[in-house]
Amino acid sequence: MVRARAPWWLLVLLVFSGCRCGDDPGLGGANASFRPQGTVVDFGRVLEGTQVRRSLTLVATGRAGVQVEAVTQSPFFVVVSQIVVPGSGTGTVDILFSAGSTPVEGELVLTAGRTTATVKLTGVGVRPLPCLPQGECRESRFDLDSGQCIESPQADGASCIPGSRCQENGRCQAGVCVGQPRSCNDDNPCTLDTCSPTQGCVTASVACPVPRDPCKVGVCDRNEGCKEVDAKDFIPCGSVSCKEAQVCLRGACRSVTPPDGFVCAPATPCQGEGTCSAGECMRPDAGDLEPLFTAELGGEPVAEDSGPVLLVDDGTVYASVCGGDAGCRLAAYTETGLLRFESPYEDGGARTLLAASDAGVVVLAPEALEAYAPRGAGELRWRTSLALADAPQDGGAPEGVPGTGAGRVALTVEGDVLTYVTWSAEAPDAGEDAGAVAEPLRSRLVLLSADAGVPLALGPEEDGGGPARLAVDDARGAYLYTPWDGRIAFTSWASADADAGSALPPGPGVTALADGGLASLGLAPLDAGVPGGAPSLALASGRLLVGARAFVDTDGGVPVALDWDGGTRTLSPFAEPVLVTPAGSVGHGFALACDRTDGTACPPGEQRTVMRSFSFDDGHALYEVDVLPSPLLPGTFHEAALMELGTVSVLADTELPDGQRQAWLEWIRAGDKVGMCALPGRVRVAGATFAGEVMHVVLQRDGAWLLESYAVGQRAETRGWPQRHASPSGTRRAVP
Repeated sequence: MVRARAPWWLLVLLVFSGCRCGDDPGLGGANASFRPQGTVVDFGRVLEGTQVRRSLTLVATGRAGVQVEAVTQSPFFVVVSQIVVPGSGTGTVDILFSAGSTPVEGELVLTAGRTTATVKLTGVGVRPLPCLPQGECRESRFDLDSGQCIESPQADGASCIPGSRCQENGRCQAGVCVGQPRSCNDDNPCTLDTCSPTQGCVTASVACPVPRDPCKVGVCDRNEGCKEVDAKDFIPCGSVSCKEAQVCLRGACRSVTPPDGFVCAPATPCQGEGTCSAGECMRPDAGDLEPLFTAELGGEPVAEDSGPVLLVDDGTVYASVCGGDAGCRLAAYTETGLLRFESPYEDGGARTLLAASDAGVVVLAPEALEAYAPRGAGELRWRTSLALADAPQDGGAPEGVPGTGAGRVALTVEGDVLTYVTWSAEAPDAGEDAGAVAEPLRSRLVLLSADAGVPLALGPEEDGGGPARLAVDDARGAYLYTPWDGRIAFTSWASADADAGSALPPGPGVTALADGGLASLGLAPLDAGVPGGAPSLALASGRLLVGARAFVDTDGGVPVALDWDGGTRTLSPFAEPVLVTPAGSVGHGFALACDRTDGTACPPGEQRTVMRSFSFDDGHALYEVDVLPSPLLPGTFHEAALMELGTVSVLADTELPDGQRQAWLEWIRAGDKVGMCALPGRVRVAGATFAGEVMHVVLQRDGAWLLESYAVGQRAETRGWPQRHASPSGTRRAVP
């Protein structure tokens, strides 16, 4: 066979034109492209603020290696932007997703030569819920898949923080945080060391008894304890005038003839001190008081009859206010007048203030007590119905409407709430005492925990009821006075865990139930009785001032009647305030005085308000002072407080001839009115309280309700019974 031969020129053409057996002339016929092994990279759900890495495989589509450029945009990031994929092999590109709080999409762009591929990127950023455990010894974590908090118990032995600051080194046991008792003893006999569940160790200086001798003072010595030493020379110990002055000299009270220049009247915030000149006390003219601050309340203050309009505790001033755009709420201010918070009441209804402590601000709601946090936003901490333990044994409907109020609520040193509850046949009208407007059916003393408002102990259920007064002695327990039967009773309690259903440990006046239920508060009547007195009770240095009628020792004994005999006048004592000096040697009461003794009604224009001071020894009157600013014009007495060195500060007003009112702050000492300062403008006073060296007052001026503060010039007494509710916080407690 003969084969045909190709022309020579055809062979030359093939050589010079090149034979393309592959994609690239330099690769000897190898393929140098790639493809991604997937079109979407899904990062799924990722916690906000965290990063997740995913990998994408790149496959070489030829026998030659290829370099791929990878590019994307935030919140996606490429770890290495240039990836080498070997021939006929694979490479990997790593991508990061930095999660926010929303779903996002992006693109990954891959390029090699003239080949480009795009991959979709998706991810969901998830903001975790704040997971707080619902109890001790439990932990709560956020589950990303479900988007919910998952709670689980901690193992026994795990460290924990006890709910009370009076425990430390907590360990979980069967789901409960159990700690060791915290020791607060500083080994100093001149300090009182206690523990507050909310504050921890609290230390205060020992208040030594105030000597009856005005020229002696009580001081505490670390080695000798309380003892008496001489007061400073020339301290007044009685009446002072420029004719004769009673002053202390070398520890004894002596009468001297004051020389010219002798200070015969102390300075007040609106007037300089008076000095003797030619036998007369000369003083500069007085001006008006200047407020330290003025703050608008934005509504009208709410207060129960004889209840506090303001409370002051730990540098915060509280008021219950209704009106304006905010409705009814608890308002809290700093002592310089800055608004801390306004906490609206849940149902929008009015509340009246009762007491405040570091554990909470206690207010009276309809048929319930509530406590609001004293810090932060002032949120509601607990609400406890006064109908507690009121269900009849037969399971029927409870009988009567429960109520309590000012004077019938007191706080222990731990902040637990002691309240005397009366069930009445019908609901009282707003602002009126339940016992005064409805038939009382029965009464009971109740102790509630500071932190949760759960019942800790119950007193015996008693028939009848009505106005009553409580007073707490930090060192012993509480006293209850019920005027309708003249009873004075005492109860005490031991420290207890506030968990519902756990009993108080046995202690004086407290009996733990065998089944672990609520403990009982025993009421032990004192031998003394004061029937028919006003609803009034004050406590200091082992003495009670009961019903504005008699002094009684706290262990009973024969009452010492007060001498309210006005002689040719009619005296009608006020229930409150009654003030008692820390030494328990002098009591101060207030009364309406009328010159008529024929039994006819005394018109308002003839009524005067007087303060009468009594000796604790025999109840006789020491002195009497008219407390209204003007003896010729009608007026109103608003508040009084006992100050240090035995001075009494009084807030009262006068009705001016034009019908407007002017308010005055006055100082009374040893039967003399030693100073008087007018509040600026024409005002209507709602109430006041004295704290430290200032007076906080709520008043209306030019149609606006205001909170104002004024310097008093002296410090309010912190022991004894310094004002209507014992302390600026309304706690009705006497500090020993």
